[in-house]
Amino acid sequence: MRVILAEDSTLLREGLVRLLLEEGHDVVAAVGDGKALLEAADRHRPDVVVTDVRMPPTHTDEGLRAALEIREKWPETGVLVLSQYVEKRYAAQLISGDSSRVGYLLKDRVAQVGEFLDALSRVAEGGAAFDPEVVRRLFARTSHEVALARLTSRERDVLEKMAQGHTNASIAQLLYLSQSSVEKHANAIFDKLDLPQSAGYSRRVLAVLRYLGS
Repeated sequence: MRVILAEDSTLLREGLVRLLLEEGHDVVAAVGDGKALLEAADRHRPDVVVTDVRMPPTHTDEGLRAALEIREKWPETGVLVLSQYVEKRYAAQLISGDSSRVGYLLKDRVAQVGEFLDALSRVAEGGAAFDPEVVRRLFARTSHEVALARLTSRERDVLEKMAQGHTNASIAQLLYLSQSSVEKHANAIFDKLDLPQSAGYSRRVLAVLRYLGS
């Protein structure tokens, strides 16, 4: 796949470049700030962008703002955001409207090479990938809601895996369930969260948004 990396830490950026090249990916650009990221995305139209949240010049949210602009301008480009911390508002912003081709990982997860590469592939292929810790923190924010309180423990487990970007088949493997059981739990979740069937919206996306408190 064709990848752009945006990270102001030269050491981490070069390490990721080497890792991706060794895995057979094409790193078409590696930059250190949000403006350069947008210029590279416009020039190369990659399959996926990997970006830090905080980059020069202010080290606040330049990478995140660039990621949101890329999702708006070039929705066919996947965006995988890396962050040192769980930043709830940014995670919610990323999936508002559409949870496809997007991911949010803590930088510690990059050290787990297999998990990082799996997340990158899922995002590039049109899926989603959210760090379990990000999901856990966001869930803590919304656990008081009455609708979510209706869910059984197993339904919460299934919804958590949905929020991480897993498919029904993947959830079945992770939770040692049959795929039909996962589908039944998913339908129960949609019903308990009062999510009607509609041609205009994905109940799965709406459930995840409810879970993340968007």
